[in-house]
Amino acid sequence: MKARTLKKDKVNIITLGCSKNMVDSEVLSGQLHANEIDVVHENKKRDHNIVVVNTCGFIDKAKEESVNTILEQVELKKRGKLDKVYVTGCLSERYKNNLEEEIPEVDAFFGTMELPAILKQFDADYKTELLGERLLATPKHYAYLKISEGCNRTCAFCAIPLMRGGHLSKPIEEIVKEAEKLEQIGVKEIMLIAQELTYYGLDIYKKRMLPELLHRLADIKGLEWIRLHYAYPSKFPLEILDVMRERENICSYLDMPLQHATDRMLTAMKRQITRAEMEDLIYTVREKVPGLCLRTTLITGFPGETLDDVEELKEFLAKHRFDRVGIFTYSHEEDTSAYKLEDTIPQEEKERRAQEIMEFQQEISYELNQEKIGKTFKAIIDKREAGRYIGRTEFDSVEVDNEVIISTDKKLKIGEFYNVKIEKAYDYDLEGVIV
Repeated sequence: MKARTLKKDKVNIITLGCSKNMVDSEVLSGQLHANEIDVVHENKKRDHNIVVVNTCGFIDKAKEESVNTILEQVELKKRGKLDKVYVTGCLSERYKNNLEEEIPEVDAFFGTMELPAILKQFDADYKTELLGERLLATPKHYAYLKISEGCNRTCAFCAIPLMRGGHLSKPIEEIVKEAEKLEQIGVKEIMLIAQELTYYGLDIYKKRMLPELLHRLADIKGLEWIRLHYAYPSKFPLEILDVMRERENICSYLDMPLQHATDRMLTAMKRQITRAEMEDLIYTVREKVPGLCLRTTLITGFPGETLDDVEELKEFLAKHRFDRVGIFTYSHEEDTSAYKLEDTIPQEEKERRAQEIMEFQQEISYELNQEKIGKTFKAIIDKREAGRYIGRTEFDSVEVDNEVIISTDKKLKIGEFYNVKIEKAYDYDLEGVIV
């Protein structure tokens, strides 16, 4: 063991869950690096001696994955492959006391807002001058940009405020400075993330400031795509749409989680909106930004959901033909208001309903993709895989949406933009050629 102690520490960060966690891991990496500590993300070489697991605690499956990952790392420590295992993130924030009891082999647990405390474990200082600087875990041509933390909404099913606290906006100047630094290191696409984008600014500016922020970000030369994720539909600030239409580098793409379509379920979920109001918003969005790609997410199996609710949800999808749809099954989370309701729908039935809805949406996705054949789109190249290039259009976000598969003898540059003519279309992917 003496030889091990003489060796310089190398920290591996494992990130689970959403892109917001990814940003937190990148910020931690940047701080460690600035303190001259060797740090990597998801290290495949296994030449590290310390691990930080950044956990997710959103739903049952995510919690299970987080616990299993912690146990795997603890097992490596027991076998002498690791010196230290630290745990941070949402699961640790919410269940710290339980985890300390159940997995005492972990060296320390930290919540979501305890970065300085994590750094102390490495005798490292929190460097405030590093505002916005981080080591990207993504390819260098795109990055996530977190504009706020936490959430003030009270959706019945959601435990996020329990783990991330109330809504806290970052000042516009900080976000712009961070975006400028990202552009300077080669980032061409930024994806704006928050638990709730449209609430941005209400806490510090006393009004919704996302439109103003978008204008400021769109002014940054070199940022070719700015993409919006997680926009809550209730009290949606319509000025956002004017900015999207006016500014060329803001993608015609909106990720708006609706969660359900029947008034009964929307009320039970405490979504603060009716189906009629959602439909008016969908019509307005598409009228103000023609050709916009609208993505949504849905939940099946919420307490009290009936087969009639599922049928109405399918009818809603058929009527509005969303470009992208993601789906979750309801997870019964303690301390949420829905936890008082009886979780009577078996998990198998929740998953069956989710599958039924996704198969229904698959047909819509296929038909919408068929309409793209023969058209030319600007696409960014994300990677080369199995002899082909994989890219995306402005209507597709990373990992969750369509990919464009490009076969060519030409050498394309990763992170560059090319015009691609679509020749084939499938349920979720496109094939094209460079023009």
